[in-house]
Amino acid sequence: MAISMYQISVPVFLRHLKGLAGCLKKAQTHYADKKYDESTLLCYRFYPDMFNLVKQVQAATDHARKCCASLAGRDAPAYDDNEKSLAELIARVEKAIADVNTFKPAEIDGSEDKSVTMKTRDRDLTFKGVELLLNRSMPNFYFHTTTAYDIMRHNGVEIGKKDFMGG
Repeated sequence: MAISMYQISVPVFLRHLKGLAGCLKKAQTHYADKKYDESTLLCYRFYPDMFNLVKQVQAATDHARKCCASLAGRDAPAYDDNEKSLAELIARVEKAIADVNTFKPAEIDGSEDKSVTMKTRDRDLTFKGVELLLNRSMPNFYFHTTTAYDIMRHNGVEIGKKDFMGG
């Protein structure tokens, strides 16, 4: 049985975006129950040159939705990077889930060899569809979702592997 580009992209992104939303909801409850200032969590980073929690979530959602859009030949909707609360981060992830949910197998399947150009801050990068998914978007997506999870866990949010996995 062959595995399709759709099967290895959309459902995977959705599962882990749902896990990320669940972790953020637990963080929101934890910080409200303890009466902690959630800005301390939002601004937390592991090292000065690393992204904080807000930017980790923004990057994770961007990789998921922009990859799917590129594979499908669509423009990804623009998001404002202006979240200032856990509620706003949760809304962003839920919006990304809704956006990723719009992609159908027929749009993404067969995109393995499609030439896709990604615009970054300082240059354009061109990939074949499968290279974009497996060598750029998916590793970056997992990096940023894992780092967001780790930041929350390090700051006392009671989440575990099942939460991360979206199960």
